[in-house]
Amino acid sequence: MSDWVEFHRDEAHIRRERAKARELRKTPYFQEQFRKGICYYCKEKFPPEELTLDHIVPVVRGGRSTRGNMVVCCRNCNAAKRCMTPAEQILAEAERKTAEQEP
Repeated sequence: MSDWVEFHRDEAHIRRERAKARELRKTPYFQEQFRKGICYYCKEKFPPEELTLDHIVPVVRGGRSTRGNMVVCCRNCNAAKRCMTPAEQILAEAERKTAEQEP
């Protein structure tokens, strides 16, 4: 799938948005999300220290550090998502399932 994903990194945007994300992580809303311990993607429960804050639309793809674009998720889901958008995640999953079904 990575052969059809192309983007150009804006380092200034990335630095600015990551700084905003670090501040948002400290807010009561996100602290409560960490305490709940539920991964946004797999819906499994984890201790707060095993969770990360993820941008649904990745910062390297132009995403912003806003409450609507950030979710708490487990490290495995965050690593699997990499820099994909939600649509790309769906396509990658469909591609994976198709490959598994082929003889």
